Order: sequence, then structure tokens, then C-alpha cells
Amino acid sequence: MLRLIKWMIGWYQRNISAFRPATCRYTPTCSNYMLEATERFGAAGVLMGLARILRCHPFVKGGFDPVPEHFSLLRNKIK
Repeated sequence: MLRLIKWMIGWYQRNISAFRPATCRYTPTCSNYMLEATERFGAAGVLMGLARILRCHPFVKGGFDPVPEHFSLLRNKIK
């Protein structure tokens, strides 16, 4: 199942995201965030990635938001 999710993210990055202008408000991008969260937390990483996508909208400041060390659906607060 995780292989399928990683394949779908890679397919999106190669076939859709590569041909669109960069619009993600966060660094790393939402697709890279979901890929790293899935590798680190397994299926729970998918939930983290979906929460990140829901946070990525025109009214958010954005910025650097890496995958946290521990599972969380909230934004990673970097000090």
C-alpha cells in the first residue's frame, strides 16, 4: 500500500507538478512533505500530508515547515 502511495506521489511530481508553475507556499513542497512523512511515519504520514495540503491556501503565510520528528497534524513550529 505504501509503495502505491509513493508511486502516486512520484507520478504527480513527474507528470503534473513538473509542468505547472511553483505555487506551494511552504518549503519543502506539499508533495515532498507527504513523501517524506510517508517514509518516516508510514500510513500516518499520509494523514500528515493531507493536513499539510489543507493548510496550503492563499491566506497562509507559508515558509519553512519540515516534517516533524514526532507525528503531528499541526504545523511544525521552528524557533
